Amino acid sequence: MSYYERHIFFCLNQRDNGEACCANQGAEAAFNHCKSRVKAAGLAGPGRVRVNRAGCLDRCAGGPVAVVYPEATWYTYVDHTDIDEIVERHLRHGEVVERLLLAPHVGR
Repeated sequence: MSYYERHIFFCLNQRDNGEACCANQGAEAAFNHCKSRVKAAGLAGPGRVRVNRAGCLDRCAGGPVAVVYPEATWYTYVDHTDIDEIVERHLRHGEVVERLLLAPHVGR
C-alpha cells in the first residue's frame, strides 16, 4: 500500500509571455477549493488523499488541468461544481468523471 491512496495534482503554472497557462484560468482557486473539500469530507491524510500544487504539467491547451494518481486520470474543469464532482466521485469512490476527462491528444 502506498502512503496515499490517491494524489491529485493541480497545474498552477504561470507564464509571463502571454501563452496559455492554468494560472490564468482559476487554477489556484480550484486547488484551494479542492483542498478544503477533501479536508471537510475527511478524505485528507495518510492512507487517503493528498492535494498538491504542481508546476507546468505540459497540457496547457486543455487547461486548467489536474491529474489523479495512481490512476493517471487527467481532468479539465470549469468551476467549483466540477471540482466537487471530482472529489466526490473519483477521490472518494474511485469513479472516473468521464465528462471532465482531458482528451489524450491535448498537449501544450
